[in-house]
Amino acid sequence: MEQTRALNALEPFLALSKSAQAPRAAADLIAQATSAPNTFVFAELLQTPNIQNLKSSEEYASHLTLLEIFAWGSWADYKAHDSLPKLSAQQHQKLLLLSLLPLSHSHKTLTYDSLRTALDLPTNRALEELITTAIYSGLLTATLDPAKSLVNVTSVSPLRDLAPGSLPTLQATLQTWSQRCSDALADLEMQVAAVKKAAVDREKQRRKRERALEAVMQGTDEKGAAKRLGDDDVMEIDQEATGRVTRGSKRGTAFGLGRTLR
Repeated sequence: MEQTRALNALEPFLALSKSAQAPRAAADLIAQATSAPNTFVFAELLQTPNIQNLKSSEEYASHLTLLEIFAWGSWADYKAHDSLPKLSAQQHQKLLLLSLLPLSHSHKTLTYDSLRTALDLPTNRALEELITTAIYSGLLTATLDPAKSLVNVTSVSPLRDLAPGSLPTLQATLQTWSQRCSDALADLEMQVAAVKKAAVDREKQRRKRERALEAVMQGTDEKGAAKRLGDDDVMEIDQEATGRVTRGSKRGTAFGLGRTLR
């Protein structure tokens, strides 16, 4: 969203660049574009023919250098040049806001002292006002911690143009990031495979224990059946023995009675 807004803010200046054929007009256009509230990308304006023609102007070539600093440079780059045009208050604040972006990219937690040194700000209050402006402008998502003099950055908007020759560096960075992602994915796949193997091993152990338990239970049932069968045989023998004794006793009694009657 911030990129779209910044590109839309640059559109009027792109249209005006077609008629800015005189070096003075092109220089004035650069001053206007870099002072506008919502212009944060300048690569398209840099590429226009009338702006590029400033290279051959001895008087206004420094304005082209100034636009390049706004596109991909910083406050430190501006200070390193002695012959650049003096900045207006709006341009000064704009360049400080743009300089916050690379500083925030390099560190998620920034100290007040380091930011004040990098941006030449006189007080913590001035720094807090600048960061608040950056937050409301959509350049940063951050929180201020005045008690600890820290700025905690959550996200940074991709609103800086790429400097010439930075594409190979960016490509190398992306390749490194891609390799890290591949390594992380391979490690994750190994962990998933290990989890699956552990689950299979646990299932095998569970089934093995179940089979062992079934075998034990089956053996117990067979022993119980055999025991019950043995008990039944003893009972049958006892019953047969009891029956013989009973029949014998009856015959003896009857025989005794017969003898008595005679």
